[in-house]
Amino acid sequence: MPIYKVKLKYKREIADGTMAFHFEKPAGFAYKAGQSADCTLINSAETDAEGNTRALSLASAPYEDDLMLATRMRDTAFKRALKTMEPGTELTLDAPHGSFTLHNNVNIPAVFLTGGIGVTPVRSIVLQAIHDNVPHRILVFYSNRRPEDAAFLDELMKSHETNPDYTFVGTMTQMEESSREWHGETGFISKAMLLKFIDDLALPIYYLDGPPAMVNAMRKLLSEAGVDDDNIRTEEFSGY
Repeated sequence: MPIYKVKLKYKREIADGTMAFHFEKPAGFAYKAGQSADCTLINSAETDAEGNTRALSLASAPYEDDLMLATRMRDTAFKRALKTMEPGTELTLDAPHGSFTLHNNVNIPAVFLTGGIGVTPVRSIVLQAIHDNVPHRILVFYSNRRPEDAAFLDELMKSHETNPDYTFVGTMTQMEESSREWHGETGFISKAMLLKFIDDLALPIYYLDGPPAMVNAMRKLLSEAGVDDDNIRTEEFSGY
């Protein structure tokens, strides 16, 4: 796998405590929507026991000009260094990795059950699918405590308005702590919520990603609903 050096173009806050970092895309760099990169800081001013490398999903879609990484800003040496990076600073990417990518059979719907920063590969997959006009039926269930915590929320909702094959279902679990208006679902993703939008729960291929506790809960929910294990794909985001 080749190692690339990429230069930071700019950074921005995309939700409370969550930032996106836009890098120049190297010539010839190709990846599939949903894949990830091992990102290593170069000559970092500080380090800790977790080291200078993190595996991060490529939140950008392959058709986009930039490479985008997004992460929760925990208080670790890696995250502190990332947060203070100036435009023009380089890091290395060992990429692409992973098979958390859209399946090929267009007759089988894709259902994403995601939460928190687990949305990064989902953004890549959804935007690329819409860009390519793929005929897959795609449904995204995205759970957060509040709208303020939900990265890429407005972008994913807006995409939903423009594509008849794509359904976005946002749900919030702690709206009493929010200062934003919200007209979507509330509470945790449940079988009843899925059945509002999916006629036959056994038909789709499910993509579960987010905090480990959420991934485990969603796997249990689907298993109890009779979904075959072969139709469940997972990606866990621990500590991000």
